Order: sequence, then structure tokens, then C-alpha cells
Amino acid sequence: MELEKETALIETILFLESEPVSERSLANISQLSSEVVKKCIDALKERLSEKSSGIELQMITGGWSLVPKKELWQALRERYGSKSEGKLSRSAMETLSIIAYSQPITRGEIEAIRGVSADNMIRLLSERNLIKEVGKKDVPGKPVLFGTTKEFLKFFRLNSIAELPKLDEDEAERFELAR
Repeated sequence: MELEKETALIETILFLESEPVSERSLANISQLSSEVVKKCIDALKERLSEKSSGIELQMITGGWSLVPKKELWQALRERYGSKSEGKLSRSAMETLSIIAYSQPITRGEIEAIRGVSADNMIRLLSERNLIKEVGKKDVPGKPVLFGTTKEFLKFFRLNSIAELPKLDEDEAERFELAR
């Protein structure tokens, strides 16, 4: 395999970094060219895709990260997951999905969709850094607008919000009726 040492260097950097690392940062840290870094990432992805590997290389929030393979992580999550990766209640997941699919969205709009108060769920999701205030709506009273965070993307292993599963027509209509 060509670029063995370089690929090993990139793998080591990804192992040592706790956050996803962009290709540009990998090039800066490793002092390799962007082209070499891209080839190393491709080689690493190929090697880690083997069944004998317990980890995979995944693009998360615009950077590369070494993560456990999904099927293995499910069995180990309880022991090795961080406290913020604890399970979310059904209410929290419902509120979070409304925010993710409708962002930016106000508390009142969330409550119109859910039919119940969203205060506790917004507080919980904010404490877990899954949502944040992203501005104020330009209407009387200037209500706060909420949106998802990078932590949300990491929690669900998404590179961007565009990777969310698509809603069917009924679900999409339910979200639009309340706005």
C-alpha cells in the first residue's frame, strides 16, 4: 500500500483528537499536502470498512472522526457513552425533532405542533447542548428562535442537518400547519 506511514499518521491524529477534524486541519497538523491527506482518508476508510475493524471513519459536522461501528456501539453505549448521550424521553425526542425539522422555530410554534407546554423540554435540550437560541423572530414580542447545535449533529452522527431522514407528506403538513 502506498502512503502507509502517512495514512498511519492521519489515523493517529484522528485517534488523539476528541473532536472531528477537517481535512485542512489534518494537513496542517500532519504537515502533509491536502492531496496526500485525501488519499490517506480514502485508504483509511477502505481499511476500516473491513468486517474485522470495530471502528469506522465518519464525516461529522464537517470533520473526520474515528467512531465505533453502529452495530457495535449499540451494545457498548451504556458503558462507554458520555452522560450527554443518555437516552432522551419520548417528549424530548418529539420536541427535538420539531426543532430540527422546523428550525428556526419559536417556543409558541413548538407548543402549537405538540399541543402541550414545551418549557421543560426546551430547558432539558438546552442543558444537553442539543439546541440553542439562534435569534429573535421579527414579530411583536420578539420571541426567541431555537435551532439545533453541533452537539445535535454529533449525537445523531450527522454531517449536516440535510442528512435528516425526509418526512412523509402527512408529517411535513403537520409541521407546516402550526407555523
